[in-house]
Amino acid sequence: MAAQFLTQDFLLQTETARILYHEHAEKMPIYDYHCHLPADKIATDHKFDNLSQIWLYGDHYKWRAMRTNGVAEKYITGNSSDYEKFEKWAETVPYTIRNPLYHWTHLELKNTFGIKDKLLNLNTAKHIYEVCSEMLRTPEFSVRNIIRKMNVKLLCTTEGPLDSLEHHRKIRDDGFEIKIHAAFRPDKGLGVEDPSALNAWIDRLEAVCDTEITSFASYVDAIRKRHDYFHEYGCRLSDYGLETAYAEDYTEGEIKKIFDKIRTGKELNVSECLKFKAAMMIELALMDHEAGWVMQLHLGALRNNNTRMLRALGPDTGFDSIGDFEIAGPLTNFLDRLDLNNKLPKTILYNLNPRDNELIAAMLGSFQGDFVPSKMQYGPAWWFLDQKDGMEKQLNALSNMSLLSHFIGMSTDSRSFLSFPRHEYFRRILCNVLGNDVEGGLIPDDMKLLGKMVENICFNNAKNYFLMELD
Repeated sequence: MAAQFLTQDFLLQTETARILYHEHAEKMPIYDYHCHLPADKIATDHKFDNLSQIWLYGDHYKWRAMRTNGVAEKYITGNSSDYEKFEKWAETVPYTIRNPLYHWTHLELKNTFGIKDKLLNLNTAKHIYEVCSEMLRTPEFSVRNIIRKMNVKLLCTTEGPLDSLEHHRKIRDDGFEIKIHAAFRPDKGLGVEDPSALNAWIDRLEAVCDTEITSFASYVDAIRKRHDYFHEYGCRLSDYGLETAYAEDYTEGEIKKIFDKIRTGKELNVSECLKFKAAMMIELALMDHEAGWVMQLHLGALRNNNTRMLRALGPDTGFDSIGDFEIAGPLTNFLDRLDLNNKLPKTILYNLNPRDNELIAAMLGSFQGDFVPSKMQYGPAWWFLDQKDGMEKQLNALSNMSLLSHFIGMSTDSRSFLSFPRHEYFRRILCNVLGNDVEGGLIPDDMKLLGKMVENICFNNAKNYFLMELD
């Protein structure tokens, strides 16, 4: 007889998996160390007017699915009404079967709004929209209360160095009991491919720091001021979205000349671009090490593939894909350059191309040490890989090449306040992997050992690794 969909034992295929999840994983709070939630919405304790606003605005996962289903752009990013957009999403949902969106959609409806007995489709769209939208307009479903409802203990938004952190200051001053920290994302400071945009960014940096940037040294000093400012507000981690690591050999004199060319608007050749990026990565990593931060490298995205849609809608609108960049050589050279002088910070490596799973997991072992358990972390399955198959492959690569017991667990990497059930999704998959191993005789049937391992991966390891304020 076929199993029912989305029961309390969803994804848990063995009795051992069910014990591990219900007695250990389920009760653990959420430590969401990487997301893209808008801090201003948390600061104002925003209430959304309807389900589309909280669920569809900015969610390029859903946008891609809707486009694939033949939905016109006016119902995705255009000026159609919120309900019309929702109706087109509801029409798309049945076609997402075997895509993680189908699971996430119904977990989010169930966990947030208590909708357990209805699947989203055109027939149920109006009822679900009206019920959820009415709930969202009540104080119980303000942004902060949704975060509370999801049992979040800490989350980190992602902000650029020029951000004033005024929203984080308000959150802190309000005494919100759930800790909201910022992660420092200086990608634009490496964006030498577009000299005019980089110069405009440097000009804004000058204004924010109230200093004149006339040399590479003064540029680095200005960014360090922002790094220090973020540290004062509790930031303890950086984040980079890169094609690959950059590790070209360079001299101090070369970088000085390259920076002068940037500021005078002269065109750089490919070698100069790579040298500048390499120098910036080293300088920023040294700042992280000095401050005791964690450095996150998200590697392998091929961004903005569709020029026509980039011009129409801008970046981060669902037109990115998996890249096939060289990873191993540049990454090991970058890490080794830092390690050579004992300046390698705690580091989390994420790959987007699944071919690189074992590559990344194996490389970690070359740079572990400093008496820190798993100083080098293999980040959770990310973006195109944060689905059942991708998570299982990441867990297996990590287990085979390193120590799964020290893994820091899942992050949402999301722009939606409804995405916290992704932690539950991961936890069920983790427990199922371990449960299958137990019942296959591959690991011992020791619930004390495995239960503690699960609890650590779900929460405790991240808490101990990042050392960010919780109380």
